[in-house]
Amino acid sequence: MTSAGTRVPGPAGLPLLGSMFDLKRDSLGTFLAGQREHGDVVRFTAGPPGLRMELYGVFSAEGAQQVLATESANFRKDNAFYQEVRESFGNGLLTSQDDDYLRQRRLVQPLFTRKRVDGYASAVTDETSALLTRWGSAPGGTVDVIDEMTGLALRAVARILFGTGVEDAIPVVERCFPVIGSYTLRRGLSPVNPPRHWPIPDNRRAASAMDELYAVCDRIVEERRAEGDAAKGDDLLTLLAQAQSAEDGSLDATEIRDQVLIFLLAGHETTATSLAFALHLLARHPEQQARARAEAERVLAGRTPEAYDLDALPYLTRVLKEAMRLYPAAPAIGRRAVEATEIGGFAIPAGADVVVAPWVTHRHPRYWEEPERFDPERFLPEPEKERPRYAWFPFGGGPRACIGQHFSMLESVLALSMILREYELEAVDQEVPVHAGITLRADAPARCLLRPVGAS
Repeated sequence: MTSAGTRVPGPAGLPLLGSMFDLKRDSLGTFLAGQREHGDVVRFTAGPPGLRMELYGVFSAEGAQQVLATESANFRKDNAFYQEVRESFGNGLLTSQDDDYLRQRRLVQPLFTRKRVDGYASAVTDETSALLTRWGSAPGGTVDVIDEMTGLALRAVARILFGTGVEDAIPVVERCFPVIGSYTLRRGLSPVNPPRHWPIPDNRRAASAMDELYAVCDRIVEERRAEGDAAKGDDLLTLLAQAQSAEDGSLDATEIRDQVLIFLLAGHETTATSLAFALHLLARHPEQQARARAEAERVLAGRTPEAYDLDALPYLTRVLKEAMRLYPAAPAIGRRAVEATEIGGFAIPAGADVVVAPWVTHRHPRYWEEPERFDPERFLPEPEKERPRYAWFPFGGGPRACIGQHFSMLESVLALSMILREYELEAVDQEVPVHAGITLRADAPARCLLRPVGAS
């Protein structure tokens, strides 16, 4: 048995820079190779002497559970990456900690009950209907499902957030989010950054985008707060403005804006990734696509889906879960250890940067036979029961699990059912390279040829 005092194994990398270039070029591939070659706890070093960082990859389901759940208090969002996200997108549920997080969670949780979320189904189906109409005139009958699902998810979540203010908000989000996201990612992965207030081009572009995004959010927030209890909308922003309790008070304008920004970031990029790759995988696997379509046609019988249909679409749900296994929207999740601990028989020192990686664990041969193969039947009830709880964790886990996971599943399954009922998809691009950004990002289009169902 390995002693806890044994040095954690890992790749040697280059003599002076370690695995810096490997991690920068392809962090997900580097993590996957690390697990295959060195096991479930792997130490990566990166950077020149004096600026070198150590990163401990934890790749087993049991290790992920320890970091995210059973010892979650010892693994905090104190690393440089989360600090950059915090400075760009605010101190909302994704980034806040301790008393701030607990108070926000208590105030926001009632807005994400199943009953409340089910009420947003019509926003999803309305936006999907509009998408399907646009697809009727797609040039050459071909669409890039990455771009299309990003637009669909953004419009759906923005409509749910902003209600009547959605048309003002969407162009600003579309314009500003990519600028801020790329800037935040570069800084989060760099060992040294210039201060944000320095007037260099990168800082100025990002600051301009943040000012524009913050301004539209602040304006809509102020409108809702001015309406007070008289506000009639059921959009999330109105509900956030009205949220209060005797214990926690209410959210001020800045806190509301921070929640809105985090919901926009987490609510549209993650769902878009799951939807896009579910469609792309089905486009590459005609038999599974036909089975999913048959289920949608049988259950919906020509009508618009409702929230209650989610439970009646088990095969589509399995398709989505398998897509999220192969293409988890949050492919790597970072934490920092507060105190020294032991994972898998190895010592993790206090202050260590730790990463758990759904991208790797979802491909672990101990839990998944032929892990690169697309097979929705992995998520039948019996196989699911036989796997460890954290063999599949696309929504994170433990006390910091994604608050919006039911909404993501609802939106994705309903949208898939409507799309498959109208169109057959054939993959033009067979393989789509990806990389880890703030969320999983595609490096190339995922084009699909559309054929109306029933067309000769």
